[in-house]
Amino acid sequence: MNWATVLDDLRAQRRAIGAFNAILIEHAEAVVAGAERSGFPVVLQISQNAVRYHGSLAPFALACLRLAETATVPVLVHLDHVEDEELIREGLDLGITSVMFDAAALPYAENVARTKAVVERCHAQGCRVEAELGEIGGKDGAHAPGVRTDPAEAREFVAATGVDSLAVAVGSSHAMADRSAVLDEELIAALARSVPVPLVLHGSSGVPDEGLCGAVASGIAKVNIGTRLNQVLTEAVRSTLGAHTALTDPRRYIAPGRDAVRDEVARLLTLLAK
Repeated sequence: MNWATVLDDLRAQRRAIGAFNAILIEHAEAVVAGAERSGFPVVLQISQNAVRYHGSLAPFALACLRLAETATVPVLVHLDHVEDEELIREGLDLGITSVMFDAAALPYAENVARTKAVVERCHAQGCRVEAELGEIGGKDGAHAPGVRTDPAEAREFVAATGVDSLAVAVGSSHAMADRSAVLDEELIAALARSVPVPLVLHGSSGVPDEGLCGAVASGIAKVNIGTRLNQVLTEAVRSTLGAHTALTDPRRYIAPGRDAVRDEVARLLTLLAK
């Protein structure tokens, strides 16, 4: 599948694709199963933090790539929030064809220079690049929650770097425990008019359904969700262990969590594609 065409078509149609972060293999299995249940394509994401948790990229990434290869719907495996360029090189060697390079915390000129270099390397190997401008809040305290992406600066950034998609700061925040974020839909619309590539919403777990729909209608084409899946999985595991206190076989209590994540992925993919 030509993913550039998929995202461009979604952008033109004011629809979006769901992009879900996987930490455990059960996350990845659930994301693919949810996409298959919904019938919609999906982005399966591996963050640099998840790589750190596993100790290396290859085992988990290869498992995700295999799940994508055998899925009955299109699945794009994507490296998310990568700050280490060496990790991008390793991903390219493994066959990853989509990465998000995160230099948003750096001064603007350095963000441009480093992102441009990553784009040139990735494009030479057929890999798409997403970048971030405006610093999405909540990421390990490194980003300022009140920051917003400026449309004119975003247009200049895309032209200077050649990125294929852009994550923008419009009111969401990573790792929110509730769904109370209020997005600036007028800013999203202004960014969509200014930027010639698909826009990406990070920190989407904190946005209620109606807010997600409004963001997509205003011009968001890719919606990243991670924390919400962890909440759903954990709630199901807690419920199972609470009802069966003698359980020790992890398959018996993690499986309900995986099923709950599958159902939430299918629901969200359907919501975003309306």
